[in-house]
Amino acid sequence: MIEVTVAALGPVVTELAQAASEPLAPFGVRIEFVFFALTLLGVALFHKHTLAVALSGLSVITGYKLLFTDYDIPGHLLGGHGHEGEWPLILNLLGLLVGFALLAKHFEESRLPELLPRWLPNDWKGGFMLLCLVFVLSSFLDNIAAAMIGGTVAKVVFKDKVHIGYLAAIVAASNAGGAGSVVGDTTTTMIWLDGVSPLDVLHASVGAVAALLFFGVIAARQQDGFQRIQADPTGAVHVDWSRLAVVGLILAGAITTNVMHVGGKQFGFPALGVWVAILACAVFRQPAWHEILPAVKGAVFLLSLVWCASLMPVEELPAASWQTALGLGFISAVFDNIPLTKLAIEQGGYDWGFLAYAVGFGGSMIWFGSSAGVALCNNFPKGKSVYAWIKHGWHVAVGYVIGFFVFLGVVGWHPHAPHKNVKPESGIPAAPVEPGK
Repeated sequence: MIEVTVAALGPVVTELAQAASEPLAPFGVRIEFVFFALTLLGVALFHKHTLAVALSGLSVITGYKLLFTDYDIPGHLLGGHGHEGEWPLILNLLGLLVGFALLAKHFEESRLPELLPRWLPNDWKGGFMLLCLVFVLSSFLDNIAAAMIGGTVAKVVFKDKVHIGYLAAIVAASNAGGAGSVVGDTTTTMIWLDGVSPLDVLHASVGAVAALLFFGVIAARQQDGFQRIQADPTGAVHVDWSRLAVVGLILAGAITTNVMHVGGKQFGFPALGVWVAILACAVFRQPAWHEILPAVKGAVFLLSLVWCASLMPVEELPAASWQTALGLGFISAVFDNIPLTKLAIEQGGYDWGFLAYAVGFGGSMIWFGSSAGVALCNNFPKGKSVYAWIKHGWHVAVGYVIGFFVFLGVVGWHPHAPHKNVKPESGIPAAPVEPGK
């Protein structure tokens, strides 16, 4: 009797097991997207508890993929079967976010920012020049470092009264400045590592400069009305040149370990150089170790969103076009730009300069849309409000659109032929295809 019952239940159990393995998609939307959207909504609504919300989203999404699907979570993290895995990206971002927080403190304690009012105009043009400085720094430094240096200077010259609209502009300037440089942003570096010439993203600077001229002037006037740049210092300022040397060595370490080649392949791990310099210099100049805890909290928040985004079932993007590139900029403000860039690289057919501009600059529209925004808001917690960021930093989104269409009108859309043969069902690049085939 028991054997008969088991035999009868066998097909039912098998059917239930198969049904359980099918992805849940209420109203035609995969449940992972629902979980991720709720996580982002929670971050927007509960900006004083962003870390708890992000960790909750991470737990729910990872738990669902692990327990109710056959998705290979360990393989996704550690790599295998031709995939590198997410761990290098996660470790690198963690090292950069925490390391550059220490760099910013070294820079502040060098007292050099106290001298800058002597060269910056004492009106809105001083604030605009500072944004231009961040823009230029980001073209050859990591955008996180450029934003942190800009925020440190702003904190001093504006007597710790920095307008949220100006904070958004600092982040936008750091992201825009790196858009045309393959060493200025993680996304452009990814494009470069995939075999795209650095010259093929250089023209992104056309749109970036146009955007800067728009949002930079408006943000500088906002800041001038909120808190004018301080008058030139009256007393003597003694610059701590040894701390400035530490800052220089940290930046040099980041650039070196990012562009150096090991075994014929670009190393691409700037966080290692940052921490080698920090620890080596600690012998004669101790960093502010107490800055690590808030920086780690900010890093864990961002990495939670990056991990959640990497688990989204996005196998392909719409056909490459300037319209798609424009849309990717808005999407990257809420959906981490690194997975988007990966998909776009594998798909091919983009004008790489437009892609670099869109995914690099687009994340500036919301504070957690880029690593530079998260790093800066660790030092300026009032920026962790999506509503306030959008309300006062509206000029960033408008500047993005203006810059994009100036770029399109001046340079034009010139897509590059796909340089990889992509299997559409998996999104995984197959073996390289020779030109003309």
